[in-house]
Amino acid sequence: MKPETAAKKLGVLLEATPEEFRAAPVTRSRLNELQETPPEWLQELRRTGPHPRPVVAARLGVSIAGLKRGGVEEPMTTEQIQELLREKPEWLVRERATHAEVMAENARVKRERAAKTAG
Repeated sequence: MKPETAAKKLGVLLEATPEEFRAAPVTRSRLNELQETPPEWLQELRRTGPHPRPVVAARLGVSIAGLKRGGVEEPMTTEQIQELLREKPEWLVRERATHAEVMAENARVKRERAAKTAG
């Protein structure tokens, strides 16, 4: 697979990976190996970033669209994410509440569908 695809599956920003990772396709077995026993560079990227938007959104508890509405368009480090969580800007509080409501509604719908199929 392309290095870009592998980076997405690993939850890291391609541009932050070592050159040897970006230079060649990644086999399925190599991807599995990286997931099971991540090398130091991968552990460090996951720990400190910079993180891609899906990871930033998950750590902030918002959607990717919520990040965009909040003006966050660039990758962020763990330190930057923690700073936002400490500061709690208005957009983040609002987007977290919206995200929580959407997740609760999705769970409710899923429970209702499960009840209909079981009954």
